[in-house]
Amino acid sequence: MQKKHLGEEGGKIKNGYYRSEITAHKIKEHAFGLTLKRAGDEGGKASATASMFKLYGTEHNKKRHELMIAASGINGVAWDGDEFDEDDKNLTRAWLRTKGNSIEGGTSEVQLNVISKRVLELPNQ
Repeated sequence: MQKKHLGEEGGKIKNGYYRSEITAHKIKEHAFGLTLKRAGDEGGKASATASMFKLYGTEHNKKRHELMIAASGINGVAWDGDEFDEDDKNLTRAWLRTKGNSIEGGTSEVQLNVISKRVLELPNQ
């Protein structure tokens, strides 16, 4: 989708900045997937592990959608109208949904508090 908005050169996203940002994000996404698999194979403290994965997964997903929105330019805030593709409208809706996901299951701030108390065993302040 980003090639559509940013252009393509030699099969790659033309804009070097976004190409670099998207590549870094995809590397982190792959590493996160491997970490989830490893944690599942090894077991562990369920609530602490779940909080860490939830925090990282939610923030990672928000960053992913923010990159796509930014790379889409004005089309990244498409909502309605014939001047926008359905893909652009769906991207905007998905991006807004990530904001709801980070709230409905416990905000990132709440997850950080759980991690500080249960994983790091930091004292209450």
